Amino acid sequence: MDLSAVGIYSGYGLMIVWIAIVLPFAGRFKPDKWYARGVSVFVLVFYASVVAALVTRTFLFQSFSMPSGSMVPTLVDGDYLFASKFAYGYSRYSEPFGLATFDGRILGAEPKRGDIVVFRFPPDPSIDYVKRVVGLPGEKIQMVDGGLRINGVAIKLEDAGPYTSEDSPQGARLQRETLPNGVSYSVISLTDNSVTDNTRVFEVPEGHYFVLGDNRDNSSDSRLSVGFVPAENLVGKAVRLFWNSKGMPYSSRQVLDDPAGQ
Repeated sequence: MDLSAVGIYSGYGLMIVWIAIVLPFAGRFKPDKWYARGVSVFVLVFYASVVAALVTRTFLFQSFSMPSGSMVPTLVDGDYLFASKFAYGYSRYSEPFGLATFDGRILGAEPKRGDIVVFRFPPDPSIDYVKRVVGLPGEKIQMVDGGLRINGVAIKLEDAGPYTSEDSPQGARLQRETLPNGVSYSVISLTDNSVTDNTRVFEVPEGHYFVLGDNRDNSSDSRLSVGFVPAENLVGKAVRLFWNSKGMPYSSRQVLDDPAGQ
């Protein structure tokens, strides 16, 4: 699905929702004072805007922020992003106010390998996490010498030169990882001997996913406390950056669902 096109046309959908809300009530407002007409219009516009915003946040897009560097270089601390709520269907965790109580997913769709997903932290569903899906149900995932293996096959990993930032250690490397379905993106290796560079084999249960941070030596993900992510915990698919609160440039990183990682 072309999510960028959906984002453009969703504005027209909100206009339709706004009109549908306002028209049934417009005839009831018959002010007898000239100054009351402006108040009536304001009340109608405010009411319609609030409902439209709730519809958008619940069913279309919701904004999230990155409070850490676990997804560097794709996402950095201070990034704000939009997640598509309809990309994977809806669960009780998709509803932003925690009022839904049903189990499973409605209009569910499977995330693709390489998707950046927002999900509820399995040990504490009140916390939102952002990671990349690399392992699908039934697959065997392992890290060997800092390289990802899926079902025993080493994933293509190319060196892209040194990585430097204010808090990166000397010798950090930028690498290019390409998944079997062609999704390609940059990852960072801070050291050659971190505790997560060599792991046991993780067999992903049905209905669950294996996720990693792109900052491979500085990410709490499925190798550690996150564990396998149940499909029910998926909130949405990260699709676009729209701001960085710390003034970091983001225009070159704005689109997050580019299969080629360009």
